[in-house]
Amino acid sequence: MRSIRPLLAAVSAVAALTLTATACGPSEENAGDKPVAPTTQSPADKIRIPEDLKDRLKEHGIDVDRWRDGEWRNWDRDKWLREAKDFVNPIIEDLWNPDRMREAERPDKPVEEEDISGDEGVTDPTPDPVRAKAVAPKYHANVPEAGKVFFDGPQGSMVCSATVVKDPAHPGKSNLVWTAGHCVHKGKEGGWYRNIAFVPSYNDSALPTPALEKAPREQIAPYGVWWAEWVKTSDQWIAQGASTGGAGAPYDYAVIRVTPEKGSSGKSLEETVGSALPVDFNAPAAPKIAAMTATGYPAAPPFDGQKMYQCQDKPGRLSLKAQQPTMYRIGCTMTGGSSGGGWVAQGRDGKPALVSNTSVGPVSAGWLAGPRLGAEAKAVFDEVSEKYAGR
Repeated sequence: MRSIRPLLAAVSAVAALTLTATACGPSEENAGDKPVAPTTQSPADKIRIPEDLKDRLKEHGIDVDRWRDGEWRNWDRDKWLREAKDFVNPIIEDLWNPDRMREAERPDKPVEEEDISGDEGVTDPTPDPVRAKAVAPKYHANVPEAGKVFFDGPQGSMVCSATVVKDPAHPGKSNLVWTAGHCVHKGKEGGWYRNIAFVPSYNDSALPTPALEKAPREQIAPYGVWWAEWVKTSDQWIAQGASTGGAGAPYDYAVIRVTPEKGSSGKSLEETVGSALPVDFNAPAAPKIAAMTATGYPAAPPFDGQKMYQCQDKPGRLSLKAQQPTMYRIGCTMTGGSSGGGWVAQGRDGKPALVSNTSVGPVSAGWLAGPRLGAEAKAVFDEVSEKYAGR
């Protein structure tokens, strides 16, 4: 999952499946010196940098005014913030305009199938491919919790899929989004991505790509653009995550706390979209689950990244390393761009719950694998929820 080139194709796509990588491209020391995708930079007065973010930028020797003028494009090792406490994401209004969203590419590079042999631990036979089905528009009426995450890395603009999830600290008023760790952080080769934003029900009417070229932002993002206020992924992903071979995949998840780009209307994300899914951190083992449904915006051929798809299958097990948690695996033909998308199964109460997210898959795109959420994932989730519990 390394990024291909940052621009050109009208393939709007995200970190999709093939191997839990972290998103972007090469991690050379001066990757920031390379050209990035053209972008419409907003005026400085449209960049909102809260005081606490200003302080953190200064702590790292980053000049606030230079950040306003485009310093966020500097991916020099010394400027690429890595540790969990280092995350900063000033809002740049209108940065994610229709063209930029449409042209964002998936940050992954397909891995060779032998890189994910699954011959250690408990692994079931490779599942038969399940043909991805297009979600009927409008998406909001069918999968209101689903959407896309957009972000910038050394090679340009990229995207991932994601899901609105419930927040126990704010019942009915959640501002939390679940996605893959490699959609927010590079892993062991880098740090946090920038300009992370979530668009629920992206292209809600399932317009074809030619029509999207003339569509206004309100049509492409009917429920607004929500910027990451805080992000948390697992320590294991930060320490182990890699673009090939599946390293860190069992811990490849992240929680994003979002805030509306245009300022608060008084409504939370959950109230705005009208729904959010609970997260089940104690879901049964694969043999005890009848079916899982994975949702995402696949972008590599034969898909173009502009429409939402789903796969449903009975999960099997995939073990990448015997000492790490066994992952869920389903048959699915979704390609790069579907990473981070939620996996939903029936909970113990009979209602749907998020139990995993798309992390890795093979070059052949016949199956997907996602982490089984346990204590480590719950700790990530709880930290973000509790951080904003009193706000």
